[in-house]
Amino acid sequence: MTVSNTTAAVGPEAGAQVLRPHAEDAFADELKALAAADDRPRPARWRLSPWAVATYLQGGTLPDGTVITPKYVGPRRLVEVAVTTLATDRALLLLGVPGTAKTWVSEHLAAAVSGDSTLLVQGTAGTPEEAVRYGWNYAQLLAHGPSRDALVPSPLMRAMSEGMTARVEELTRIPADVQDSLITILSEKTLPVPELGQEVQAVRGFNLIATANDRDRGVNELSSALRRRFNTVVLPLPGTPDAEVDIVSRRVDQIGRSLDLPASPEGLTEIRRVVTVFRELRDGVTTDGRTKLKSPSGTLSTAEAISVVTNGLALAAHFGDGVLRPGDVAAGILGAVVRDPAADRVVWQEYLETVARERDGWKDFYRACREVSA
Repeated sequence: MTVSNTTAAVGPEAGAQVLRPHAEDAFADELKALAAADDRPRPARWRLSPWAVATYLQGGTLPDGTVITPKYVGPRRLVEVAVTTLATDRALLLLGVPGTAKTWVSEHLAAAVSGDSTLLVQGTAGTPEEAVRYGWNYAQLLAHGPSRDALVPSPLMRAMSEGMTARVEELTRIPADVQDSLITILSEKTLPVPELGQEVQAVRGFNLIATANDRDRGVNELSSALRRRFNTVVLPLPGTPDAEVDIVSRRVDQIGRSLDLPASPEGLTEIRRVVTVFRELRDGVTTDGRTKLKSPSGTLSTAEAISVVTNGLALAAHFGDGVLRPGDVAAGILGAVVRDPAADRVVWQEYLETVARERDGWKDFYRACREVSA
């Protein structure tokens, strides 16, 4: 059973620039250059060798001078383990707290391995079994009974039949009985279709990348039988402030260019400030280790820092002079920190008065935060 995975754009806006291109489209030139320079062995139906996939994720310079931009800034060994897992018959589970780039890494791995990151099942509390297995075109089903024409394949079924990489996002948010429908797919590499008396067998090249939020433990905990079918790679938060500033700067630049936001010449100062605030509140201690702090209820992840800075750039561009200033990020930080109005507001006020108010070069930031917090 083979189903095309090509989705045509429709409607009057089909020719317009999309807001967020898929990874294989946004970085098509890099993938093409890597494929041309890649002379290492490639697993069946892989577009690139494992070495080239890792280089695509972590960046580098090719012999012809082509610069491959980093997609993930983190330990290279973790990337190598993740890529190697996909070259075996084991599925890959990317685990971590919110904002550790699990979805981002998943998308880029699928793009580099299969050239298609769109075979995706988005996990929610309402995800049905049909999203993992298959569904039916009920008009065809009622008119002609069960048949291949009436069957609607899931992204996983399509990936199995074509030897592609499928993705499941937020696996632990999917109901447990739906999760367990993956066990046969991952262990036997087959998907029975009892209504037709047939089965779909995975061809070489098929594998699965799942992501799960470390803080969702207990929501729909994975069964031991399903967990055994995965190799788990835990993606950590950035280890140093400089690494986190680098990640935020790169992503904000990419998002800003896609939204036609002007680059801020002094943006790095505010990026570093946002990262510092988030890390100190997250760690419960100031950078110098002298002052212990209360931590808010939110995660204050790198992804949230990217959102705060991007929103600040938009404010500076549309309602300011284009230069990113403390007043442009203050409201975003307040919204990220104060999730619980009662408890988190106390945490934030203590941080402002004991840390921001006394820190050299932070007077403007302190005043801006006090203004939006009033």
